[in-house]
Amino acid sequence: MNDLTQTLLPPHTDTRAIRVTGGHRLEGTASVQGSKNVALHLYAAAQLADTPLILSGIPNILDTHVCADILTRTGTPATITGERFEVTPAVDWHPAIPDELGGRVRTTAVMAAGLLARAGRVRFPLPGGDAFTPRLIDRHLAAMEAAGAALNITATHIDARLPRPTPQPFAVDVMTQKWGPSLGATVTAMLLAARARGTSTILNPNSEPEVLATAALLMDGGVGISWGGTTTLHITGTDRITGATVDVPPDRLEAATLALAAGITGGCVRLANVPIDTFPTALMSMLSDAGIELTPAGYGTRARCPAGPRPVQTATVSATCTDVQPQRTAFLTQAPGTSRIEERIYASRATHVNPLRAFGAAVTADGPTITVHGPSSLTAARVAGEDIRAVAALVIAALAAEGTSTIQGVYHLQRGYGSLLSKLARLGAELEVVQE
Repeated sequence: MNDLTQTLLPPHTDTRAIRVTGGHRLEGTASVQGSKNVALHLYAAAQLADTPLILSGIPNILDTHVCADILTRTGTPATITGERFEVTPAVDWHPAIPDELGGRVRTTAVMAAGLLARAGRVRFPLPGGDAFTPRLIDRHLAAMEAAGAALNITATHIDARLPRPTPQPFAVDVMTQKWGPSLGATVTAMLLAARARGTSTILNPNSEPEVLATAALLMDGGVGISWGGTTTLHITGTDRITGATVDVPPDRLEAATLALAAGITGGCVRLANVPIDTFPTALMSMLSDAGIELTPAGYGTRARCPAGPRPVQTATVSATCTDVQPQRTAFLTQAPGTSRIEERIYASRATHVNPLRAFGAAVTADGPTITVHGPSSLTAARVAGEDIRAVAALVIAALAAEGTSTIQGVYHLQRGYGSLLSKLARLGAELEVVQE
């Protein structure tokens, strides 16, 4: 099966569907793409570089192409060659993120922060991306205001303008009211502080891999960054940030998706380029609790489920694991007993629940809590996914279902996975992409 064709057509024009015949054990070796979530934040940070910057090992996904288009159209030429994302410093800024692009990715406010730090002003639409819950940007806007920007906020757009060419040193708290430290707002504040002449302080920063990777890129470029325990992050800005060649780490979310897909079919997959010590502790624990066994396999990791899926009791989903929650929910439909999953990052993340019920799964959602009774005998269904991880979850369910299922949502899947379906096919899945 060939890799899926990349397209920037709007999602409502995509008539493709995934046809999956279940009952095939997945076995073999797969390489994992570069991290989507890390790469998207590094694309925004690349705007700050005063010399050429190369990101190596990027994921060849739709969101990468959207971000390259945003950078190029706002003044920072970006080109994609295979797994290389090359950025040339801007000569002339055009600090207005096009609506049709900013409405497609969730990091729009972070991209806007990079533009504001460099051009002194920016206009951008509300962020897009997955629509399973509203994407609040109040902490992003608080960081922009703290850096000295005057904001004009409408129902659809934000205009931000600094009174001087560069941000002022500032302090900002990125803690949300309910869901912990904001990952995106932490990066937004970092980008603004990196160009401020002085030292800024971010209170209650997020410390997920996306933040750490962005910090490493900025530090390599000459920005001073130090952590004050877990509660503060100090950033000393500079008026010149040098570029470099930076490697994007493997995508922990695709690795987990492949592990769960192999596990639900009773198979075994070796993740060739993901050493076991690169799995975040929270993610390893989440997979282990559900019965997935991860063991070293050369430079990579072997994933299998030797005793079959097992239920989890009131498992809390962290920031590291929220983008694996739908896939694990599908996996847990085959666990004997009752599982409860509590989403702690978003008010609700349950767009996959009703489609899973169409397969015959006994799964319900009550606000942030999802309950799964298993094991369920899954049978083929015709379903649609409306966000990246929901589509991945439905593919996992289809792998275990009797008969041939049809899943709509190829556009959404390609936003986060460049060649997941090809990898599953090479591992033994019977699937194809068809035009409807």
